[in-house]
Amino acid sequence: MKTVNKSIKAAIFLFVLVAWNMGMVNGNPVQDEKRIDEKKKQPITAFFMDYLNGKESAYNRKSSLNLSKLVDARATVWEAWKTANDGFSEQKLISFGKLDANRSGRWQLPADLEPRAIMPYYWGFKGENMPDEGYPLFLYTHGSGPKANEWATGLKICSMFEDAPSVYFIPQIPNEGEYYRWWQRSKQFTFEKLLRLAFVSGQIDPNRVYIFGISEGGYGSQRLASFYADYWAAAGPMAGGEPLKNAPVENCRNIAFSLRTGALDNGFYRNKLTTYTNEEFNRLEKENPGSFIHKIELIPGMGHGIDYRPTTPWMKQYTRNPYPKKISWENFEMDGRYRDGFYNLFVLERSNKDTKSRTRYDMTISGNTINLDVRLVTYKAVEIDPQWGIELKFEKTYQPATSGKIRVYLSPELVDLNEEITLIVNGKEVFRGKVTPEWKHLVNSCAAFFDPERLYPAAIDVDLKKM
Repeated sequence: MKTVNKSIKAAIFLFVLVAWNMGMVNGNPVQDEKRIDEKKKQPITAFFMDYLNGKESAYNRKSSLNLSKLVDARATVWEAWKTANDGFSEQKLISFGKLDANRSGRWQLPADLEPRAIMPYYWGFKGENMPDEGYPLFLYTHGSGPKANEWATGLKICSMFEDAPSVYFIPQIPNEGEYYRWWQRSKQFTFEKLLRLAFVSGQIDPNRVYIFGISEGGYGSQRLASFYADYWAAAGPMAGGEPLKNAPVENCRNIAFSLRTGALDNGFYRNKLTTYTNEEFNRLEKENPGSFIHKIELIPGMGHGIDYRPTTPWMKQYTRNPYPKKISWENFEMDGRYRDGFYNLFVLERSNKDTKSRTRYDMTISGNTINLDVRLVTYKAVEIDPQWGIELKFEKTYQPATSGKIRVYLSPELVDLNEEITLIVNGKEVFRGKVTPEWKHLVNSCAAFFDPERLYPAAIDVDLKKM
């Protein structure tokens, strides 16, 4: 009997030992055996708390990083970010559940961005089982009719789209009227908050996030597609059509883009502007095969109402590449606000001094050589609507930027960090040598992008005035 008990005890000990090594004790799996450095995590968490509260802008502690420990270091930084977000005082997303009319929340938007603005939203999943990588996330923006009706219709049609398993965020625009749009600063705040909270939830696949909308939501989603292209796998505005000054196609390199408009939908030149968008996507895709995937259609015989069902299944085929080696970014202002970063680029100081011009960045990485062109872009309208004065078509002129500061974040997915790196800006070599991986770059890129896929261990800063 004693021999049997010893055998049982040995078996239990062996099971616990194996379970411990696999990270399954107490139901707390450790994915890919990533180890969290608690000593490093504590000051990083404190910085993130200050950052979220607007007290700090950059993490400047000097601490070198061993690239052989990069997986664990990224895990430590992301866990610190999650801890800080959990402790940050704000209205969170409602608890997770099935998408239906009973699962709605409300966010109060900052009064300095939009006074008296409360945004109700639906938040929930479709389908039975969460994919191993997390759910795809769809963000839907509704049209400009009475907002309660538009919101209810949004829930109804989004529930019927054949894209499960998926998660939906369906907001109701806080205020109505001529001056309220989906692309304004208050809504930018909301969408960035959504992405931040969705990513730290661990339930969303950060490489399968999609945006689409109908009518006014089509305009909004087309602008937001270009403005935030580094977050989307695909975008799908419908029954819209923006002048391309409001949504530069160049930014949509590396994502999939769908635009469906009725061929007879001539209100505000939607059919004409959809045609211009298609022409520009076709031109850029011909020059850069495989970089501007698109499906843009004028639906024969249809006006403002079209079949909305094909868009989300088409988008869902595509997954984001968070580390493209070719990017184009026209940093345009939207409601008086610019983005600070795009993919692995972060703006320390813009090259354009005002809205008369914009700064465009084109980066190509070949091996360990990085070519970055920084130019000023100026628009000239060459077609203007005679009735409302809407600028419909444009010519662009470019000139090299001679001022501004840019940070190029780097990671093993982009270059070999163990070897010499060459950075060429506007045709001039500005850096040649090895970079030093540091914890501060992981922390600052996490704060900048709040994206688990974009934690960069190295960076090179460029001051165009000193070139």
